[in-house]
Amino acid sequence: MDLFDRTEQSRTGAGEKAILVHLDLPDAMGREDLDEFHHLVTSSGVEPVVELTGKRDRPDPALFIGTGKSEELAQLVKDHEADVVLFNHALSPAQERNLERAVKCRVLDRTGLILDIFAQRARTHEGVLQVELAQLRHLSTRLVRGWTHLERQKGGIGLRGPGETQLETDRRLLRDRIRAIESKLDKVRKQRAQGRRARQRSETPLISLVGYTNAGKSTLFNAITTGDVYVADQLFATLDPTLRKVKVPGVGPAILADTVGFIRHLPHRLVQAFRATLEETVNATLLLHVTDCSAEERDSNVEAVNEVLEEIGGDKLPVLHVYNKVDNLGEAPRIDRDEHGQPWRVWISAQTGAGFDLLFEAIAERLAAGWVDCWVRLPAHAGRLRARLHEAGEVLDEQAAVDGSMLLRINVNRVHFERLLREQGLREDELVVPAPDDGADPVAGDDSPSYNSERSPKAG
Repeated sequence: MDLFDRTEQSRTGAGEKAILVHLDLPDAMGREDLDEFHHLVTSSGVEPVVELTGKRDRPDPALFIGTGKSEELAQLVKDHEADVVLFNHALSPAQERNLERAVKCRVLDRTGLILDIFAQRARTHEGVLQVELAQLRHLSTRLVRGWTHLERQKGGIGLRGPGETQLETDRRLLRDRIRAIESKLDKVRKQRAQGRRARQRSETPLISLVGYTNAGKSTLFNAITTGDVYVADQLFATLDPTLRKVKVPGVGPAILADTVGFIRHLPHRLVQAFRATLEETVNATLLLHVTDCSAEERDSNVEAVNEVLEEIGGDKLPVLHVYNKVDNLGEAPRIDRDEHGQPWRVWISAQTGAGFDLLFEAIAERLAAGWVDCWVRLPAHAGRLRARLHEAGEVLDEQAAVDGSMLLRINVNRVHFERLLREQGLREDELVVPAPDDGADPVAGDDSPSYNSERSPKAG
């Protein structure tokens, strides 16, 4: 059996019968949500047939659930002809091997189950590589489980005697494959970095959707961008990141990124494997933290997302909380503001579109600090600057003068605006003019040209 085919032995399949095991542990890190575990299991496609629960002060070092419970579990496997046993906890390699030996059945822990779901969801080349990397790192600690031939010598011509063992060969193959995948992912990171530098040069703000899995991020993403991201009532329905250009009223063009959902006690190796994807989160101008406001565990889900953000270095970024599914609570959309009057939470429904105007208003306010919204008068020879302003941001109004000069109301990124002025050898105080009164010319004096608004083009 080839080493890299063995991961298929750990996969769950549609129609397989599974026995679920859950222990109530006092330790916070060992305590997992049972409802979430059921959702994970159904998302993987297996059929749960029976559930084994118990309570312990601490896990058994050898069998996790203890000798008595393991015997009960073995009987359940036999009675229900189960194909796999799924644990709602992280098991050590030794515990997994001992349990498989005791129950005569495949055993997967919480990490293995999440890896299996990720493997099903991966669609892009990058996603497949990231999942395989996480799986191989997980497999590297479990090489000896159930594979009795790994204890034999490799043998053969020139390899007789104490030659290389099969286990050592497999370890070397794993290391080589992991290095190859890391090299490919490094190229992906460089490609993403190149695209990120292009966005930074144009100062286009990056808005990343983050949040607990199944909070409605992809539904919101599709509604805002008219995208086609896969949406389902499943955990980790979206795995691969998707970026789309959007227009934020009052701000202009921005990039919206939909990322993988987080989960409580997300395995560390998954965070490592998906670091290239999560870089879109770390480099965001603004995070939209989407939360299912109708969920009973709403507050703990927010804490779980904050823990992952801290682990990947995104805890210092500005955050706007988006409380989704407000229609499930029967409440009206609204904006909650902090003590400084800044919006920090918006209540919306991504499914019905209720509150989208409030969401865009809040986003515009949070991004407004780095933007210039003013009237400028451009001389006739500054046609290139006018064209660049149209490219860089949003021209809200435009009026032409008889001498060829232009009066524009602009809304552009301040850093980009200042750089454009330097390139043209102009100063901001030379161009900025007061806002025009209705029917009046704000810049024309007795000797100045008049503006004809009827002949002036309007910005789209």
